[in-house]
Amino acid sequence: MLSMLLALWASRTSLFNEMVVSNDADYQRAFAAAQALLQDAELDIRGEMADGSPCNGPPCRAYSSALKFPGDTNEINPLITLLESESTRCKDGLCARRVGRQDFWNYAKADTTITPAANTALGEVPLTDLMAVGARYGQFTGAANTNTSGPLNPILTETAAGRGGWYWIEILRYSEKAKTANLIVDSSTNQLPLNLDVYVVFRITALAMGLKPGSTVVLQETYARQRTKD
Repeated sequence: MLSMLLALWASRTSLFNEMVVSNDADYQRAFAAAQALLQDAELDIRGEMADGSPCNGPPCRAYSSALKFPGDTNEINPLITLLESESTRCKDGLCARRVGRQDFWNYAKADTTITPAANTALGEVPLTDLMAVGARYGQFTGAANTNTSGPLNPILTETAAGRGGWYWIEILRYSEKAKTANLIVDSSTNQLPLNLDVYVVFRITALAMGLKPGSTVVLQETYARQRTKD
């Protein structure tokens, strides 16, 4: 009886350890996918292919989408107005500034029992709706998730509804007045040292769903596309 109990304990301990390792591996896989999505979004913003070369045709955004990043200051307001007219405030992975709750990934679906309740007056949108207007990995950069031996990260190649990964890029106006707000200070000029093409910055949100139920990774960054020196 004692030997049987020891064998049972050992088998259950081994099974538990395997579950822990499996869950951690799935999280690390999702984390790597979210990082790749952030990098893909940066390439999208800069108008570059996955290898860093300039985009000169499909699938780049300028040739694959009606929505494009503003090329000069006069294009900012029309673009934001167009995005704000969408029910989700997003289209083709581009979004107007998010309103209401910022952790939209925790607002998984329209549900009257959620606390706090969704504020429809602010245009809060559930994740299930935002998935439909998010950008997939390689959609606008041509990035491939395969090599000669097959897929590298199955999360990035997943395209089924509600599975895989997405990124959203918010277009945020940037004011010259921010340079004197002393939030980030350059010691020599006492100003924020940004050399922007147009006065916008971008907040990128990348979300990757793991292969196991409930395994999700969300990463965010603020990105400023600076003018390239001659």
